[in-house]
Amino acid sequence: MKTFETEQDRKREQKAIETFVKMFGGSFQKLGQQDVDYRIFDKDKNLIAYAEVKGRIRPLRDAYPLPVALAKLSKLIEKRHNPVLIWACEDGIIYGKVFSLVGEVKLGGRPPREEAVNDIEMMVYFERQKGLKYVRFS
Repeated sequence: MKTFETEQDRKREQKAIETFVKMFGGSFQKLGQQDVDYRIFDKDKNLIAYAEVKGRIRPLRDAYPLPVALAKLSKLIEKRHNPVLIWACEDGIIYGKVFSLVGEVKLGGRPPREEAVNDIEMMVYFERQKGLKYVRFS
């Protein structure tokens, strides 16, 4: 499967996950390409969550609605161990525990690209809600 992720995308994802775990002194482990993005550990190295980081190339104030592919969300939920979604915006992150969120499912995605198989797919969109928090990059 062809990947369309750029070096800039990877840097944004890295900054987002580092910002997230820094809040509680934890750590993370990157998972494989066909898995969700990360295992999250507390300061004592105990597994506490799984996380998926999505790029959102806009400032926090303009980030909503927050999209995630239904297939990716389903894979994250299957982990069952505190699934967390993190959106990496230009100036910070928005995050939430999946089981605390309410979203709308609809067909969406991006204009199809050559060799891309998942550009148009079922998506979940999250509006502002109590279960979503944000942290600005320092």
